[in-house]
Amino acid sequence: MISLDPSTYRIVDDFVAPLCDGFVQILYQDEDILLINKPSGLLSLSGKNPLNWDSVHYRLVHGQTGVTPAFPDAKLPHRLDLGTSGIMVVGLNAQSAQHLNQQFQARTIAKRYVAMLEGWLAEDQGQISAPIGKDKQHFPRVKICLETGKKAVSDYTVVQRFEQPLRTLVQFNPLTGRTHQLRIHSQSIGHPILGCDLYHSAQSQQLAERLLLHASDLYFTHPTRAEPVHGQCPCPF
Repeated sequence: MISLDPSTYRIVDDFVAPLCDGFVQILYQDEDILLINKPSGLLSLSGKNPLNWDSVHYRLVHGQTGVTPAFPDAKLPHRLDLGTSGIMVVGLNAQSAQHLNQQFQARTIAKRYVAMLEGWLAEDQGQISAPIGKDKQHFPRVKICLETGKKAVSDYTVVQRFEQPLRTLVQFNPLTGRTHQLRIHSQSIGHPILGCDLYHSAQSQQLAERLLLHASDLYFTHPTRAEPVHGQCPCPF
C-alpha cells in the first residue's frame, strides 16, 4: 500500500506472510557455518510487522522442535525472497558472519539458480543486461530503468524445454545481486518465472502453485579454513 503526501511517497508495508509448513533443512554443519535449504514461502528475516515473526533466522535462533537445534548466534549474510527456495549459508558466530559478509560485498561469492520460465527461449544461452531501480509507485516491485537503475546482469543457460504448456527450465548465473533481479529480468525478455506474483504475464502466475525459482549452488571461501566451498541443493521441480 502506498500513501501520497505533497512531496514524496510514504511506503506502508502491510503484507502478512502466509503460514509456511515447510522446514529449514540443514545440508552441512561445522563450528562456523551452516548450509541450509530454505523452503519456498518462508521469510529469510522476520519482518517489521509483528505478524511476520516466522522466518529462517527465527527458526535457526530458536530451533525447530524435533527437527533442528537452536543456534542462538546464527546470522544471515544474505537472503532469499519469500517464494524462492534453496541454499543459504549461515554464520554461526560473529567472526564467520563478518567474513561471509565481506565476501558477498566484494562479490567473490558465486550463486547459481534454477528457474522454470513461461514459453520457449529462442537461444540456448544468453545474457540479460538491464539496470534495475526502485519503483516507489508500486512497492515492493522494482523496475527496469535506464536512467536511475543500477547495473544488473544475469547469464542463463537452457536446461530443458517442455510442452503443454510451453516452458523452459533454465540455469541462471547472476553476475550482480539486485533485488528481484532474476524475476524482473525474466519478465523483461518476455519469459516470466512461473508462479511469480509480482512480475508475470496474463497466465504465468497461475501455471505454478509457488514461485519456481530455486537457489541450487553457492561457491565461496570457508571463513576460518580459507578453503573453497561448493554447496549444492537439488532443485525440487
